[in-house]
Amino acid sequence: MSIEADPEIQGVLIKNQAIILEPNRQQELEQKGYGEIEKDKLFLKSFESLYLLYTSRLALFKGKKNIDFGSFLQICKKQDEAILTKFLVYRDLRNRGYTVKDGFGFGSDFRVYGKGDFGEKGAKFLVFGLNEGKQEKIGKLQKKVEEITKMGKEPIIAVIQRQGEIIYYKISRMNFNQNTSKRSEERRVGKECRSRWSPYH
Repeated sequence: MSIEADPEIQGVLIKNQAIILEPNRQQELEQKGYGEIEKDKLFLKSFESLYLLYTSRLALFKGKKNIDFGSFLQICKKQDEAILTKFLVYRDLRNRGYTVKDGFGFGSDFRVYGKGDFGEKGAKFLVFGLNEGKQEKIGKLQKKVEEITKMGKEPIIAVIQRQGEIIYYKISRMNFNQNTSKRSEERRVGKECRSRWSPYH
């Protein structure tokens, strides 16, 4: 039975991290790319917990108190101010059928596996979440695009627009001028990238 068909997964909140204790649930979740098993416990990342709470698949408790999505989001914001951006991108990619893991290196937010690749191949994409109007990651990416592509990965920028839509750009080259204004630099994200990337493919 798939996780999506199950009504609830029981989790406990310890030191602001969701932990799954039931062995069968641990295996089901891990096989679908959720969390990491350590010492007979499955530890979920904050964005994974938020997604499972949002989709009503996780019942999270701290002692006898039930922790809902809104309460956990507030807890997460105190630890990571970018958690909402990460959650929105993670939710979008998961809803499109991708397996998504925590990013590694280059400041990426996520590793994204091609459909059917998880457990068989390495991650194909490195995704960087970016809110529209904020450019703090763009300059850092310039020097890393070539290195990422040499590893056989495809760097992707996920731009969250103000109305909530997420647009993905596959990065091929980025030649931003240091004195470019924020708004014009923002417009150039799409122009400097090779193409818009469709997660549906």
